[in-house]
Amino acid sequence: MQNEETPSLSSPRAAGDRLFEDLANFAPVMIWRSGTDALCDWFNKPWLEFVGRAMEQEIGNGWAENVHPDDFDRCLDIYTSSFRERRPFTMVYRLKRRDGAYRDILDNGAAYYRDGEFAGYFGSCIDISDQVEMEKQLRQSQKMEAIGQLTGGVAHDFNNLLQVIGGSLDLLKKDLPSAERPQRRLHNAIDAVKRGATLAGQLLAFARRQELVPKATNLGRVIRGMDDLFRRSLGEAVKIEIAVEENLWSTHVDPVQVESALLNLAVNARDAMDGRGTLAIQARNMRLDESYTATHAEVAPGEYVMVSVNDTGSGMPPDVAERVFEPFFTTKKLGEGTGLGLSMVHGFVKQSYGHIRIDSEVGRGTTVSFFLPRATALEEESQETAPAASATRGSATVLLVEDDEHVRAITADILLDLGYQVLVAHDADAAMAIIDRGHAIDLLFTDVVMPGSFDATELARRARERLPGLPVLFTSGYTNGALAKGAQLQLPVELLPKPYSREELARKLDDVMSSAARLNVEGNA
Repeated sequence: MQNEETPSLSSPRAAGDRLFEDLANFAPVMIWRSGTDALCDWFNKPWLEFVGRAMEQEIGNGWAENVHPDDFDRCLDIYTSSFRERRPFTMVYRLKRRDGAYRDILDNGAAYYRDGEFAGYFGSCIDISDQVEMEKQLRQSQKMEAIGQLTGGVAHDFNNLLQVIGGSLDLLKKDLPSAERPQRRLHNAIDAVKRGATLAGQLLAFARRQELVPKATNLGRVIRGMDDLFRRSLGEAVKIEIAVEENLWSTHVDPVQVESALLNLAVNARDAMDGRGTLAIQARNMRLDESYTATHAEVAPGEYVMVSVNDTGSGMPPDVAERVFEPFFTTKKLGEGTGLGLSMVHGFVKQSYGHIRIDSEVGRGTTVSFFLPRATALEEESQETAPAASATRGSATVLLVEDDEHVRAITADILLDLGYQVLVAHDADAAMAIIDRGHAIDLLFTDVVMPGSFDATELARRARERLPGLPVLFTSGYTNGALAKGAQLQLPVELLPKPYSREELARKLDDVMSSAARLNVEGNA
């Protein structure tokens, strides 16, 4: 039997309750109260405004009607067990907002007493949806970064293996008889190396470890220039719509990789539409403000060029859309795709300091949008192609620096076969020892990622101090950003990605040595 002097929760207009309710209605959080029967008997104005219901609708089981069905049983267990034991609780659940959308709510409840007697529970709730979304994005970002680091390491070792195989096949090609059968088998093996190199390149693109060559680029020109390629790749049954904003800003990006990303998105869209539908590509200037970046922690406020690729395909449910940027994840049938197309696009955009998002709904198609930072220079940089001239071989000496003994051996054999004199070193320290002994060296050909007391860019810097104007050619299957210091060398960074063929190495060596000779002549003029 309740003491008559103790205010009852069934009479909420008691003086103390009126004061509490008046204060709670001005609180910046949602507040509820329950009685000794565990049912809610009062909610403040922020709660009622959030759910869009009147007090009489909420009292009693109103809370149960607003909680997401998938969360209800768990929350009820937490509440009832806490209620029985008179202990505080904290729980997170989804609560239906007045517009029908569910929001993530943090609910804290605690028992309260009157004159030493248990009187019920007070609870306060805050909307933490933005925080939950940011934490989700952070976890996804950390997951992708971890996968990227693993992928980059695997691609590095894979490229070294391909270099040994491909280099050996190139040399073997000269020794095999010209009969059709052995030559056909040899060409099949060389083609397999090329396919493996493509796969490794895709992995590095996802891992954000590919070496980019960015320049101020007008994406509108890139997109319009790809119109014929889109039509040939997608087929006549796909209608292509291109819309480019007038006076589109330039962005500092690798145009070759932009083309690759757009083609990947277009082909992926074609497959989602089963080869028939409408593909809309749009490019426009965009300013991302703090209200947007507050819920997208990986992007900073600023000016961007936004490119979106929209299809009229089947769309994807949320759980699938969340995984589309993961490597080897695909919804296609076995053998119909590698699952690397979208992950390559994701890696390229991130490596270009951009932002990418996907919006998809089952039955209503998919839109992939990427945002690339506006370039500081508004005009595209002119790209001058240096005339290629053959360097004199036979008298030229190449210092080859490579830590992998198998790659080092096969590369030395190829250089000798091309007519160069070769000096070899297994790391930067050994290379500097050769230079310091006074050997005549015409070109430094060095791997980028090596063990030792200093890296390849520092080796190039020290080598050029001893031998001014020395041409330097880097090679790597995975640079890990190590060439970012190339600007410190006061020379263009020349890179030959692994695996490379005998012909590619010969052509690159000619180009680098000819360019260096031309610069030396101009410098002495």
